[in-house]
Amino acid sequence: KGTGPGVILLIFITFGLLWISAFLDPRLPGLYVFETRPMPLYSVIKFLIGSHPLAGVMFSAGILSVMLVLLVNFNTSVFFINERTFLPAVFYVLFCAIFPGNQVLNPVLPASLFLMLAVRRIMDSYRKQGTAFNFFDAAVFISIGSLFYANIIWFGILVFIGIALLRSVNITEIASSILGLATPYILLFGFYFVLGRDLDILIQDIRRNFFVDSPTYTFTRLTIVALIYSALMILVSIVYLMQRIDSKKIKSRKTFYILLWGFVLSLAVYLILPSVSVEQVWVTAIPVSYLLTHYFVFVRRKIVPEIMFTVFYLLVLLVQVL
Repeated sequence: KGTGPGVILLIFITFGLLWISAFLDPRLPGLYVFETRPMPLYSVIKFLIGSHPLAGVMFSAGILSVMLVLLVNFNTSVFFINERTFLPAVFYVLFCAIFPGNQVLNPVLPASLFLMLAVRRIMDSYRKQGTAFNFFDAAVFISIGSLFYANIIWFGILVFIGIALLRSVNITEIASSILGLATPYILLFGFYFVLGRDLDILIQDIRRNFFVDSPTYTFTRLTIVALIYSALMILVSIVYLMQRIDSKKIKSRKTFYILLWGFVLSLAVYLILPSVSVEQVWVTAIPVSYLLTHYFVFVRRKIVPEIMFTVFYLLVLLVQVL
């Protein structure tokens, strides 16, 4: 649970075991709407990588590596778990590997990276004197992320939840957050207009990314078992957290509330929007990795979490192999 060489080695081994098949047998992404009608920034990446699936896997693995650093660093800087640990990185890699088909070039990983940066900026506003323009920055990050993966824009709600949790209601901060969400799109439309590009096509692509049905994902029996098991672990972790959250420092408590809201939003987006499918796991895994880490670090009877972790680890490996 600490930051010693054993945990670092576990991360490297886990990363290697779970991604080796993606490198040995790289595949092109599926026919999701975000692939057939990509958002502007993702279309740039697709153009640069072209029809080279291995390059796409390498790009995604690189973005994932950066994400793991951000996940660990967020807890180190805010220190809301009250222990320095690399476990969030371990759980993120494991949880996302439940769907091997996601280990290809995809827009959700870079979008999740910007969401992670947004959460950091939201928490940086805690007890900041005067008007906190952190929320503008956070909104801009989320909006930029949506130019990779459109449905990340719904997490703009998290910015306003952050204002409600961390600040006295300030109309300037609310207005700046709305402006932050709009700014990348204002620049995008201006760029298209100056270059004489067809704005109608851009609008249609954005609309399709939000509302066109995603292809039905076929869940294998083993995947269903892994999902049920992980859901039980998450439920146990949330119950454990809620029983102890009032005893935590104010900043830690508010950070966990932000993460819980992020988890709820990710589930709502998956369940409500027809364009969202299992690619959402890259987003859901962000709060989940911290919730699981909190439980595994602080639960007293260590034999229970050790068994839970081992079973989860083996289940994910089996999903990858079979």
